Amino acid sequence: MPLPEPKSPRQRAHVRRIEIEGYRRDDGLLELDAMLEDVKDIDYPLSSGVRAAGDPVHRMHVRITLDGEFNIIDAAASSEWVPYPGGCDTIGPTYRSIIGLNLVRGFRRAVGEMFADVRGCSHITELLFSLPTAAIQTFATFRRDNEESSEKPFQLDRCHALETASHTVKMYYPKWYVGKTG
Repeated sequence: MPLPEPKSPRQRAHVRRIEIEGYRRDDGLLELDAMLEDVKDIDYPLSSGVRAAGDPVHRMHVRITLDGEFNIIDAAASSEWVPYPGGCDTIGPTYRSIIGLNLVRGFRRAVGEMFADVRGCSHITELLFSLPTAAIQTFATFRRDNEESSEKPFQLDRCHALETASHTVKMYYPKWYVGKTG
């Protein structure tokens, strides 16, 4: 269902794009390439100079390599377009410290703590927050979502529609349906 029509005429001023591409490597590992970009529809005055309409204010990139358990085994971050050259674009190597984290177990909390305030770039950190669900979707490409297994499917109890007491689980994952709770 789309959003309702705007209540008043408006003119767009800003676009943020987040794009994440998932890859399976020849060695069986997965990689995610992520990009965050901010673009203004008007010339944008910055302390470092005017950014022309349509030129990015921010364009940051992250690549992570994952094993089959969602452990990050390699990471890289870079800043292609920044508002403050020589400052913003120096933080990328700091993000290698996410190597060793698990993308689906406490990742967002850990990243929030590791890169809070001046310890990171708010835009790269925000981009990292999008990676767990993109990784799950990339892994899901290579699995049936309801394959027979003795282990509960990963996606169950991770969103309201797939709560094991829900009608959706009763219909599509009857083996894991637990009935109404409460």
